[in-house]
This record gives sequence, C-alpha cells and structure tokens, in this order.
Amino acid sequence: MRIRRRATLPEPPEPGTVLAGAAAVGLRYGSRPVLEDVHVDVVAGEVLALVGPNGAGKSTLLSVLAGDRAPDSGAVTVHGRPVGEWSAADLARRRAVLPQHHLLSFPFPVVDVVRMGRAPWAGTPAEAEDDARVAAALEATGVSDFVERPFLSLSGGERARVALARVLAQHTALVLLDEPTAALDLRHQELVLRVARDRAAAGAAVLVVLHDLGLAAAHADRVAVLDSGRVVADGAPAEVFTAELLSTVYGHAVEVFPHPRTGTPLVLPVR
Repeated sequence: MRIRRRATLPEPPEPGTVLAGAAAVGLRYGSRPVLEDVHVDVVAGEVLALVGPNGAGKSTLLSVLAGDRAPDSGAVTVHGRPVGEWSAADLARRRAVLPQHHLLSFPFPVVDVVRMGRAPWAGTPAEAEDDARVAAALEATGVSDFVERPFLSLSGGERARVALARVLAQHTALVLLDEPTAALDLRHQELVLRVARDRAAAGAAVLVVLHDLGLAAAHADRVAVLDSGRVVADGAPAEVFTAELLSTVYGHAVEVFPHPRTGTPLVLPVR
C-alpha cells in the first residue's frame, strides 16, 4: 500500500523574516565565474531590487535563490531551510518565479494560464481559494477584459502581465520577478511595480530584477547592485545610488539628483 504524504503548508511569515538567502554563493559557467561570494537576503515585507549592467549575474542569482539552479559553492535557503531540502511541491508553495521569457506552445486561454499558478495547492485546503486568487490576480494585472483570448494571440506586454498574474495567483510568501517591466509601457511598468509593493505590504518578500534605476529607486525598499557577479552595494536606494558607484559599475558617467517632490534619487547619464 502506498502512503500519501500530507502536504506541508507554509505559515504566514513574520515581518523581517529572511525568506530567501544566499551566503558566500559562487557559480561558474565552465571556467568563467558568474557569481562570486554573493551574500544577499530577501526579507518579508520588503521589495528588493536587483540591479546592475548586462551580464552582471542578476538572472543567474534569481534562479539560484529560486532553487532552479544549484550553486557551485555557498549556501542558499528558502523559508529558513536549505533550498535542496524542499520537495518540488513544497517549494512551489513557498516561492513563485516569473522568468524573463514566457514560453507556452499551446493556445490556452488567458484564464487557464493564470489558473496554472494554483497547481501547487491542488489537494490542499488552500484549493478552496483557487477562484478568488485567480480573479484577484486578473484584476490586479489589468487583464480581466481578455480572459478568454488565447495566450499566443496576445502582444508581448499583454503576455508579460498574464505571466505575472499566474505568479500572483500562486500566492506564495516569496515572489521572484525577473525583469517584469521589460516589455511594458510606462503605465503598465508602474502597475506591475505597484503590485509588487502591494504584495510586500501584505507581508511577502519580493525580489525584482530591474534595468531601470529610476523604477528601482521609486519602488524598492532596498537595492542590491551586482557587478561582475559580486554584490558591491546593498541598502536603501538613497544610500546606494551614488554617482561615483553607478558610474563605476555601468562604465558611464551618471549624475544623481533628488526628485524635487519625493526626494527619490533620479539617475541620469552624463551626455
């Protein structure tokens, strides 16, 4: 007789709890180091923006924190345990991941794509929340008006918001978003990052990879700056975003000004 193990359901985290952490993490592709001695924590109640130039290791670090890629050295924890100790199902109930690319080969309608985010909760008491979670995710991302359209018929920006809705429907305490604003116009960039802030305000830990330093400064509680696979700064945007640091990291002179109304750092290239 096969004994079915009861699903382990996560408890809501306390504010300030580290829900994903990297300690002395290193990773190489062949002989090339991609991550070196990386230390970073993703904390409940905060939005952490991961920024840095192309090739700095941002997406790789996100995939390591998600448990999708094992580092060569160091330790990675999710919800206080080594990430490799979680089963795939238990991990999926604790963290949701939005990758850069939204690959889907079949013409599923939007509502079914979003409902896929509820798969980890099948057979658990949280399954009763499926309809409400899907509806809330559709509303939050502004895609409720085309729920029956095939995913493959959507524009790039529409697909990006549907993919985010799937992540939101999964409703985990740890949310990892890789360049969620890349295909979006100004209005929808702001919408997506307000959603990230709302999830953090509700107690989630949110990590978001961003290229736009202005968006990171405006919406993140903390920013971690990667350069050549190393975290060279980690702190509040107003502390981290200095002209000296950013000019060095990006290899181009920048100026940093406080926004005249909010005080948020504005980063502009020197032209």
